[in-house]
Amino acid sequence: MAAGTGLALALTQGQAAEPPQIVLQNGRSVPLAAVTLQGDKFVMKTAVEGFDAKATIPLAMVDHVFGDKPEGTNQAIALLLTGKATEAIKLLEPILAEHKDTAKLPGNFWLEAARALLVANSLEGAFTACGVLGKDISDATPAQGIDPFVTLSKALLMPFSAKVSDREAALRDQTTDNLPAELCAYACFFRGELLRKDKRDAAALEAYLAVSCLFPAGGMVCNGVAQLRAAEILTAQGRREEALALVHSAIRNTKDTAAAATATKLLESIK
Repeated sequence: MAAGTGLALALTQGQAAEPPQIVLQNGRSVPLAAVTLQGDKFVMKTAVEGFDAKATIPLAMVDHVFGDKPEGTNQAIALLLTGKATEAIKLLEPILAEHKDTAKLPGNFWLEAARALLVANSLEGAFTACGVLGKDISDATPAQGIDPFVTLSKALLMPFSAKVSDREAALRDQTTDNLPAELCAYACFFRGELLRKDKRDAAALEAYLAVSCLFPAGGMVCNGVAQLRAAEILTAQGRREEALALVHSAIRNTKDTAAAATATKLLESIK
């Protein structure tokens, strides 16, 4: 092994997850675990370098949140997209509790997890929980008024007794260019799920492929699970080469989630 390669490998293996921090306007940072939000200021729970316990930091002095995304977020998104919403909820609720004090700050990790939790609760038909969470999300994104994910939640909460055409139209309405890519990706994916259950594989395939083709910024995991679903349809149709390309991409996009294991099994079955 070349010396440079060995050093790079050692550095990669030695990297630990960067814990979340609030970064101040002056560039200094404070671990999120060391503070609690009280009104319009953060209060130090413990002393850290440069700050005594019980010292205060005005919220206006905080610039953004920095750190690595909680690993449970991607795992939970993969679970809710693969029919395991209850398991996803168990992963997401502690993340929301940990990051609730930074919900309105740029770069926060609360909002993505909260929107995923809203989707998961919608899939479970938890109307009350969705109402509370939808308000919390909208409060954290005041510039948007009612957060667009609230409308997606209502579409997902439509009863199974409703016409498939009505449910599909409600999801299709959430895939316009003026809406966030993350929302459009979820809506496209669940439209694909609905169409596939209705045995309309050609239309479902189109919906799944639209996730990564039209809304790639919606999230790697959503891209990956949609590619996995598309690969499953293509495999059943005997379109092996197209399926292989998609399943390889799905494995990359869903790395370290349960969906990656499912994609790997599909890969082995079609090699």
